[in-house]
Amino acid sequence: MTETDAYDHVTDDIAALIEDTELSRRLKERVYETIEEKADEHGGITTEQAADIITGVENRYLETRIEPLDPVGTVSAQSIGEPGTQMTMNTFHYAGVAEIDVTQGLPRLIELVDARKTPDTPMMTVHLEGEYATDREKAHEVVWSIESTRILALGDVSTNVADMLVRIDLNDETLLERWPTHSDPTEVAGIISETIEDALGVDTRQAGTVIEFGPNQPSYRELLQLVEQLRDVVFKGIEEVERVVIRKEQLEDGEEFVLYTEGSAFGDVLSIEGVDDTRTTCNNIHEIYRNLGVEAAREAIIDETMNTLEEQGLDDVNIRHLMLVADIMTNNGEIESIGRHGISGSKDSVLARAAFEVTVNHLLDAAVHGEYDELDGVIENVIAGKPVSIGTGDVDLRMGSRASGSGPADD
Repeated sequence: MTETDAYDHVTDDIAALIEDTELSRRLKERVYETIEEKADEHGGITTEQAADIITGVENRYLETRIEPLDPVGTVSAQSIGEPGTQMTMNTFHYAGVAEIDVTQGLPRLIELVDARKTPDTPMMTVHLEGEYATDREKAHEVVWSIESTRILALGDVSTNVADMLVRIDLNDETLLERWPTHSDPTEVAGIISETIEDALGVDTRQAGTVIEFGPNQPSYRELLQLVEQLRDVVFKGIEEVERVVIRKEQLEDGEEFVLYTEGSAFGDVLSIEGVDDTRTTCNNIHEIYRNLGVEAAREAIIDETMNTLEEQGLDDVNIRHLMLVADIMTNNGEIESIGRHGISGSKDSVLARAAFEVTVNHLLDAAVHGEYDELDGVIENVIAGKPVSIGTGDVDLRMGSRASGSGPADD
């Protein structure tokens, strides 16, 4: 028997062992692949070693399963809430990027569980692919495609009140830097001139890299309004992204350039040439939901909450508790907040809704509509002073009588 035949024989035995265990129902494929990978790394393993590994994994799997009727929601709430009281209210620099401030700590955790439409400090982490990841010049091309370029970054703006004109003196070096595919600054000035005409509805005059225009009717107020409107025009890049910081970082595949943005426009960034859309992410869970779907949003909620806790030194929170929160927030196919406008406010139980917030409103509405409470959950049973239907509280015990010399009596 050759070495290859022997290895195939062992892997067949491993497959048979997994089939015979509890793992075959849920973890079969993943465990089998992992054992194969580890066997390759260590020069192959024997059938006996594989059996020991599988038995150990199976025992660990069985030990970590939740018992029936275990109050997982209460445990998760305590697991996250207790260390949450130790979190600071500070804003920290993100991932060592001193130029970008990102909300962290308790405010960030509140943002996530409230499912805020827009974070206080939206940002993206943009990974690059191919030569864009290793060549600084190519990476800067992506930077200028993302960062919003406004007129004050391109040159000087002045007003001539006597002639009712706005004058723009563009900087040649800046134009060529931000439009690297053009070699003549005059051509870029022409692009800028056309953009001004479309955005402001005025006629422009261009002489080299100097652009002039004025209001259609002589008016000092309109002249000043044109200058204000001009400052808001985006000539290149994405309007929502104010700034991009480029950093060279050591990643798994070696050193490469990574972009960090102030502002977020996740869908627009994914379509830019040079952006690796498989690794790029943002801290706005709603943008991820709109562009990648609810499963990706669920993963983002888990990652963001776990990273927030870890940055506060609270990495002992079990990730499964965060997974449970993310599941509850996304199980209907959309993102719902953990609050009175979301999950807590849409519970079937009147008492559970009233116990959370705006008690009087919930009780009044329930009375007006004639609602009644089934007392199925934890909160409503605590309020009513009844045993909670979880754990041993969900088990009914009855005592049967045993007649003398006979078997158990019927219940």
